[in-house]
Amino acid sequence: MPLPCDALRPHVGIQAERAISIAAPPPIVFCWLCQLRAAPYSYDILDNLGRRSPRKRDPELVRLEVGQRFMTMFALRSFVADEQITLLAEGVAVTYAVRPEGAGSRLHVRVVFGGPRPLARLLALGDLVMMRKQLLTLKSLAEREAASIR
Repeated sequence: MPLPCDALRPHVGIQAERAISIAAPPPIVFCWLCQLRAAPYSYDILDNLGRRSPRKRDPELVRLEVGQRFMTMFALRSFVADEQITLLAEGVAVTYAVRPEGAGSRLHVRVVFGGPRPLARLLALGDLVMMRKQLLTLKSLAEREAASIR
């Protein structure tokens, strides 16, 4: 299915798809995606200068405006509350799309790497490892929050 990041990188080097099911409703998952403004929620030693990504949500971070910084290197290009966030950095566009799935959510991430294919493939390989950790961390935090309000 088309996602907003597709229009940001018309000359694709590599397109990577990532997805995870989360036992939390889309609004909770989306709120945790907004936390990416503060930290990457991946391997903090590598991409957050050793600082632990926050485990408590900052409610101020859900106030989104195009142009805001995400994970230091990305700028917010577009968003639809509770549905998607699209980010852009030099040579990389990414959309995090949240859809209902049963009583929970499905988080689908598309990362589009521009540039020469060999470099894009190398970036996609590194992203696979980092994105896996990020999605598992966001899943854990969203599910913990959802369980606490049941």
